Amino acid sequence: MREIGLGDLADIATGAAILGTGGGGDPYIGRLMARAALRENGPVKLTPLAELPDDAVVLPVASMGAPTVMVEKLPAADELSNAVEALCGYLGRRPTHLACAEAGGVNSLIPVAAAARTGLPLIDADGMGRAFPELQMFVPGLYGVKASPMAMSDDKGNRAVIHTVDNHWTERLARAATVEMGGSSTTALYAMTGRQAREYMVPGTLSLCAELGALVERHRTTGDTAEAVAERLGGRVLFTGKVLDVERRTVGGFARGTARLTDGAAELRLSFQNEHLLAELDGVPVATTPDLICVLDQQTGVPVTTEGTRYGQRVTVLVAPCDPRWHTPEGLALVGPRYFGYDIDPVTT
Repeated sequence: MREIGLGDLADIATGAAILGTGGGGDPYIGRLMARAALRENGPVKLTPLAELPDDAVVLPVASMGAPTVMVEKLPAADELSNAVEALCGYLGRRPTHLACAEAGGVNSLIPVAAAARTGLPLIDADGMGRAFPELQMFVPGLYGVKASPMAMSDDKGNRAVIHTVDNHWTERLARAATVEMGGSSTTALYAMTGRQAREYMVPGTLSLCAELGALVERHRTTGDTAEAVAERLGGRVLFTGKVLDVERRTVGGFARGTARLTDGAAELRLSFQNEHLLAELDGVPVATTPDLICVLDQQTGVPVTTEGTRYGQRVTVLVAPCDPRWHTPEGLALVGPRYFGYDIDPVTT
């Protein structure tokens, strides 16, 4: 796939929702934004990560905030270009390429819309290999790439640029600003060189999203979608059952909560902070962050987000391995179960 056109959006949206592990924002919203931008400006060129020149200026873009808010508060069309322009003005140079900050939900498609509106090529890569709830959870950040200067914009036309002492402070200040912006914002951050991007970004994730989406479509009527997706991701099916109960709230700019599932004999409990972070089978941890915990509709194979989980749904839960860099000591300190308050060791898929 060398460019992204209107015909690619449905598959990318579905695949991004799978890699989003329940979070990353509603992919349908991102699809609407990308479709409008592509209709107005034409296809987006997709650049393989390996083809980036050393002196490229790469700028990841993303939406920040609680997915439950983004369902009702759509980003304005100029939010995307406003964030990019604000950071360019601060840095004094323009990017040569845009990138996805994460492979998940709306944040795999907002960069498509941003690339279409700015005329910049998009890199076939992302900074996580999945979705995570906090912006310091970024593979290049493990190697010293700074999140700030970071630009933010909102639907009202406000712009802000923050320059912080470290990536955790970027998350804290940006999260507070996002809450004041109405619970969601558009961001441009982690500016890096082409050489840094080639070394530290996760390659091929947009192509993988499209492949997973096409896989779901092919298997939609066969009933074995979850098995096919798990096999492609090198994972396994964990549980199939009905949603018994969902407890969900928006706190501090995140959607936090739990969902309980049953198959009639056993109960699976999923805990999430935007994304699914922990799966416990009858009280025993069987899957944990940083590996991917994905929920698919049992009948259609369509991924189910944390904000879309409802009582009575029949779903299949699968688990798949993350980028191996997240299982290093540095990676686990940033995205392992204990970071999120679960006093357990990670369960490796």
